[in-house]
Amino acid sequence: MKKGALSVVFGAAAVAFIAAPLAANAGGTIAGKVTYAGKSEQKEFSFAKFPNPKFCPKNPNKSLMDGDKRFLKTIEVGKDGGLKGAVVAVVDIEDKAFMDSYAGTDVVAEFCEFLPYTGVVVNNKNFRAVNNDADPDDPKSVAGVLHNPHSFTVKGSTSATGFNIGLAKKGDKLEKPVTFRGGAEKEGYYRLQCDQHEFMQSFFLPVSNAHYAVVKEDGSFEIKDVPAGKHKVVAWHPFAAKGKKIEFEVEVADGGTANLKAEIK
Repeated sequence: MKKGALSVVFGAAAVAFIAAPLAANAGGTIAGKVTYAGKSEQKEFSFAKFPNPKFCPKNPNKSLMDGDKRFLKTIEVGKDGGLKGAVVAVVDIEDKAFMDSYAGTDVVAEFCEFLPYTGVVVNNKNFRAVNNDADPDDPKSVAGVLHNPHSFTVKGSTSATGFNIGLAKKGDKLEKPVTFRGGAEKEGYYRLQCDQHEFMQSFFLPVSNAHYAVVKEDGSFEIKDVPAGKHKVVAWHPFAAKGKKIEFEVEVADGGTANLKAEIK
């Protein structure tokens, strides 16, 4: 009887020992703000130099234009230096289940603008774009305003075409896999541009797990359910710091919140 009792106690201790590491890896939160130590920047385009010069100014976001000029707001700095459009991601976790189940990235072309401006992609998973534009006032564009989404995988100063497909009618769609080669997804990003309207551009950070966030208008963000422990986190913007990923080390406590003030210079 005594020997049996000892076996039970030992077994309980073993269970407790095995369970301990699992508890240590439970989730926490990373929250904070991405700021930019600089000013807002934009590129100017003349509507007259591109197709549909009467339709494209119908975009409801009037901050994107002034008279006959269309702006691509490359860097938008808000209150207290908040960097709009930045993406924050944990990069030291490769979650195969997440990547296998990732449903894909969706973009819409609407009033001559790609939405969203920034987001994420997963290598070898689909990228979808749909054309929502038609101009009832232009006989040539009643069925649809022609957009030509052209994607690039970008690494440093080099880029490679992913797809280049015209969407001529409203409702036309494309669906193609994102393909980074040679490990470029670790260093690079994904860019989308319309070959008909150069000011239509979007940018996407490759991720390998669900622990990421596109910041809010004021640059703030929150990433929940991050495994406890030390992690490498990047803050990224396609134009700030020339598109380089700025790295930070963050320690996440079980059930706690790690605060990250991420400044991009």
